Amino acid sequence: MPQTARSEAGKGLWYGLAAYGMWGLFPLYWPLLEPSGATEILANRMVWSLLAAVAILAARRHWGWLRPLLREPRRLALSALAATVIGVNWGVYIWGVNSGHVVETSLGYFINPLVTIAFGVLLLRERLRRAQWAAVGIGAVAVVVLTLGYGRLPWIALTLALSFGCYGLLKKKVALGGLESFALEAAFLFPFALGYLVYLALTGHSSFGHSAGHATLLALTGPITAVPLLCFGASAIRLPLSTMGLMQYLAPTFQFLIGIAYFHESMPPARWAGFALVWSALVVLSWDALRRMRADRRPLPQAAPVGRTPGDLTPGDRTPADRTPADPVRP
Repeated sequence: MPQTARSEAGKGLWYGLAAYGMWGLFPLYWPLLEPSGATEILANRMVWSLLAAVAILAARRHWGWLRPLLREPRRLALSALAATVIGVNWGVYIWGVNSGHVVETSLGYFINPLVTIAFGVLLLRERLRRAQWAAVGIGAVAVVVLTLGYGRLPWIALTLALSFGCYGLLKKKVALGGLESFALEAAFLFPFALGYLVYLALTGHSSFGHSAGHATLLALTGPITAVPLLCFGASAIRLPLSTMGLMQYLAPTFQFLIGIAYFHESMPPARWAGFALVWSALVVLSWDALRRMRADRRPLPQAAPVGRTPGDLTPGDRTPADRTPADPVRP
């Protein structure tokens, strides 16, 4: 891998870790916004997200990307679709947390790496190794076990996993920078969200003026949304979907621990069994990723200098025939 590509991949890794770490603490924030309902919280998040994005763009004086983009209807359409998908994700997540389903929302993000990898295979024709196929199969079994454990399809978890997987795929297709894509998506969501908030205010159902502190917390939904999404966008355009899938363990781990230790949600044996299967799949993925990373870091063998024959190689030199299967042949 060229040095520039390695540098970009490294940046993508750090951006991704930052995004997932911050997302992991979100279950502690949304309950603070009550008595607002999930829909009102979502609308505020959309409105304040655009204001946060515009403020960042203005501070950077970064507007040159907008005019060329407006002449590309396909990318605009994909961005509008991405905005819709992330809006669904936000709404289901906020409702799930504030309705006492924090553990199930964490399950959605545990499953998401497997969904992301499946999308990579089905839609981007990425090739999986045997360990990755095994992990996806274990994850499918886990969904069946969890359905039996919950007594219903874990629709909150599946909706979060599928919507966020689709969002990552669309971000990769649009190939727009993190800040730019966030601003564009927020702009698509803004008129619908603002219209809903105006409706609540006119009908006397708005909670925005409940108190100064409550209004401040609602306004902060923009900045706290902007920072991790910017990090995710910067990561998604630098890393393949399969790699993105391997990075998503930190957020659901925090969410799961918060649901168990802080909100004291119930975990009967069948749910533990389902989660254990999901975690087993993630262990397989992690082991495979670490093994692959070690193989990729091995130095390429030195070619024999001009004028030397294979018989002139020193004992430290290896020819292609001496490679083991762990030494990938690189172009």
